[in-house]
Amino acid sequence: MDITVTRDVFRLAQVFTISRGSRTLAEVLTVRVSEGGVTGWGECVPYARYDETLESVTAEIEGLPEVFDRAALQGLLPAGAARNAVDCALWDLEAKQAGKRVWELAGLPAPGPEVTAYTLSLDEPEAMRAQAAEHVHRPLLKIKLGTPDDMPRLEAVRAGAPEARIIVDANEGWSAEVYADLAPHLVRLGVSLVEQPLPAGEDEALIGMERPVPVCADESCHDRESLPGLKGKYDVVNIKLDKTGGLTEALALREVALAEGYKVMVGCMVGSSLAMAPATLVAQGALVTDLDGPLLLAEDRDNALIFDEAGVHPPKAALWG
Repeated sequence: MDITVTRDVFRLAQVFTISRGSRTLAEVLTVRVSEGGVTGWGECVPYARYDETLESVTAEIEGLPEVFDRAALQGLLPAGAARNAVDCALWDLEAKQAGKRVWELAGLPAPGPEVTAYTLSLDEPEAMRAQAAEHVHRPLLKIKLGTPDDMPRLEAVRAGAPEARIIVDANEGWSAEVYADLAPHLVRLGVSLVEQPLPAGEDEALIGMERPVPVCADESCHDRESLPGLKGKYDVVNIKLDKTGGLTEALALREVALAEGYKVMVGCMVGSSLAMAPATLVAQGALVTDLDGPLLLAEDRDNALIFDEAGVHPPKAALWG
């Protein structure tokens, strides 16, 4: 088995800003696994929030043994970007070798399109109102917040898109006091979900706090081992393949989370259609699907995912799986 890692860069359609900073490019790693003349591929987005760099993740992948399978991979690498790209490449390889689609191999029903959120970048209120007005036709808007003074932004987005369904992502940017002050206004403005309001290391404050809007764990939830620490704090878990370490763990996390009474959101880092393709399988029937990465790019992979009024469609075999 031969594994190669390449660095790919995709230009963003516009500057993308969250509470931790801005970017104009999506830098990803593409992993190809070849065996017997067949090649599978996958993509990951190393994330500085989790102490990952393009170089460190490449080193993790290049340090793998020459022979292993997908089951063995789960113990060879920790949950994170490196394992994600390799795991998804192995799923693609297995599907091509078997002449079947990945969902058949996984014992899943044939997937369909899922309505996806479209993310509005953190900006000044008037700029966010303009973003909301521009994308008012979309069924679900996700707004990036996470500053001590977000009320004007919330009001501006609602004014720009009066009828849209809205979810909010604070990216750990609020304190418990800021969130408590904002919570009633989230209800008043029709926000249907708030993602990671507090830093992951400080979310104990959510225990016993009134949650008039469902609260979703993002940075606080990585894989199944995260679930015990979420009790009493969160109503929803955000499953991202770059956190779970691939499709294998993502499917397992979804099953256990649902069994424990959580709702599921399926999200993404900013990457190409190749990164979103496996996540469309996890997103089937999710409370919220947030796989808009390709919509934020100025360029994408060949055979890119289809986005239309029905949402994001599962990948064609020419792309992945």
